[in-house]
Amino acid sequence: MGWRDVSFHGAEFPTPNIDRIAVEGVELDRFYVTPICTPTRAGLLTGRYPLRFGLQRVTVKTWGTRTIPDDEVLIPAALEKAGYKTRAITGKWHLGWRKRSNHPMSKGFTSFYGHGGGAIGYFSHAQQELHDWHRDWELNYDEGYSTEMIGGEAVRVIEEAEDDDSPFFLYVAFNAIHTPNDVLPDHLARFPYIQNKLRREKAAMMTSLDEQVGRILDALDNTNAKENTLLLFSSDNGGGIPAGSVNEPLRDGKWSVYEGGIRVAAALRWPSGIEGGRKLTEPISYIDIYPSLLRIVGVESSGKPFDGKDVLDVLRGEVTRDDWKFHSYFQGQRIPGNNDPDRIIPHERNAINIDDWKIIRLGPSLHLVDDPVKDSQIELYRIEEDPYETKNVASEHPKLVARLLTKMKQFRATQKPVLEPVTIQPPDDWVKPTSLKISD
Repeated sequence: MGWRDVSFHGAEFPTPNIDRIAVEGVELDRFYVTPICTPTRAGLLTGRYPLRFGLQRVTVKTWGTRTIPDDEVLIPAALEKAGYKTRAITGKWHLGWRKRSNHPMSKGFTSFYGHGGGAIGYFSHAQQELHDWHRDWELNYDEGYSTEMIGGEAVRVIEEAEDDDSPFFLYVAFNAIHTPNDVLPDHLARFPYIQNKLRREKAAMMTSLDEQVGRILDALDNTNAKENTLLLFSSDNGGGIPAGSVNEPLRDGKWSVYEGGIRVAAALRWPSGIEGGRKLTEPISYIDIYPSLLRIVGVESSGKPFDGKDVLDVLRGEVTRDDWKFHSYFQGQRIPGNNDPDRIIPHERNAINIDDWKIIRLGPSLHLVDDPVKDSQIELYRIEEDPYETKNVASEHPKLVARLLTKMKQFRATQKPVLEPVTIQPPDDWVKPTSLKISD
């Protein structure tokens, strides 16, 4: 979902229910994620940079074996200790699912309704021509438009939780508005004034998403859960521009470490715990959510050290954040090595937001080079003054550039070795399974 795919950021179509979260709660003006979906989901649920456990590069594929390692403790597993009996996920998992140990219900969730992989058809519920829709451990063949099905399941969980005295945790991972651009005809018909076909399709998809957000908000109201429910809404990466999303005035979009790829539309509402009606301009990131939740529910982490920080006081507007540092990384296409067209080296995009500055490096993989500047493009922005990244001041601050590149190399060195090649397309020797049923 793009920065300008919601009307509170100026979309040319209405999203009243999503806007309601920002109006009643806190609009998170600087909420940061990763450039693509799998890493953001992994970091959100672990509070750790996914670089540490091998899920930073590319997304989980049907032909791959990547998953969150068993020794990572996810949010639902931690909340179980705080008395949360209901810990549900509905929607897109995309963190490894082919084996029973990789399944959401092996990671602390008590129910799962949705799809294991990415880019499913909204009506067919298939990817790679394989049916990918599940109820708990089993394949499920319910029919419908996936956005509405995910919203309906969320409402069911909320209503059933009303009958239980314990609190509930609900992770609603809509596949909307990811490609394919499958739309409901009546939603598409509402926007004849949008001439661009792809943009009109995104408007229709956002309309469906917004309606389901409205159903969730109504369910919280109807069960008297609104006041004491912390609700976070966020995109998982910047919008895919070729598919019709808009991130303007931020620069670039999905797959990029510019602001348009990593700074996303987000809002948070907790009436009894955080004063609403505000826009928060302090930076918050996806890895900060987990440690903040643990403080709220009063339990300590039993997992590995967090990279994120407890930002509850920041969210409440009681303190400012003056020690912020945030790493972005995306390994993209492969490029020929210098002076040797037969030598192919991985190409990656790295960035650090640190206090008032942001440095970006585009070049060969950091772990393969001694000099991070050689064969690379280096950009430096004073991000608070230049949020749209229009003036590269790297040449004016050589010492700062050198210091930040050193930090970048140190961070990059923490990456867990990847045991399988990163491929966008299936390898030649891949044998497509006959079913995505979870094995025993």
